[in-house]
Amino acid sequence: MRPDRLVVGEVRGAEVVDLLAAMNTGHEGGCGTVHANSPAAIPARIETMALAAGLNREAARAMFGAAVDLVIHVVRSPNGARRVGAIGVLDGVDGVSLAVRFADDLQLVPGPAAGRLEELLAG
Repeated sequence: MRPDRLVVGEVRGAEVVDLLAAMNTGHEGGCGTVHANSPAAIPARIETMALAAGLNREAARAMFGAAVDLVIHVVRSPNGARRVGAIGVLDGVDGVSLAVRFADDLQLVPGPAAGRLEELLAG
C-alpha cells in the first residue's frame, strides 16, 4: 500500500492524533477537516484537541508544523452554499498567515502571505 494522498474525514477530538500521524508518514499530500473560526485559529484548535488526546504541546506543534503547508477555510454564503473564504499558509509552528481571502462578491483579495502561497503552488 503506497497511497499518493491520505484523506482523513472530520476531526473533532482525539482522532486528531491519527490525522497528524497519517500526514507525517512521508506521503506527498493529505487532508482532513477541522472546525475553526478562521485560518489563524487552526493551530490552536489542533493543539487543543491533541492536548485533550494526551499528546504534549511540543509534539502537537511539531507534528502540525511538519505536516501542514496550507489551510483552506470554507464559509457558508448567505444563500447557504459553501465556498472557499480564505487560504492561509503555515507561519512556523505557531500560526497561519493569510495568503488570500475571497470577498463576499468573490473578489480575490491577496494577503501578506500571497507570495508564499504562490511558491507552494509552483511546487
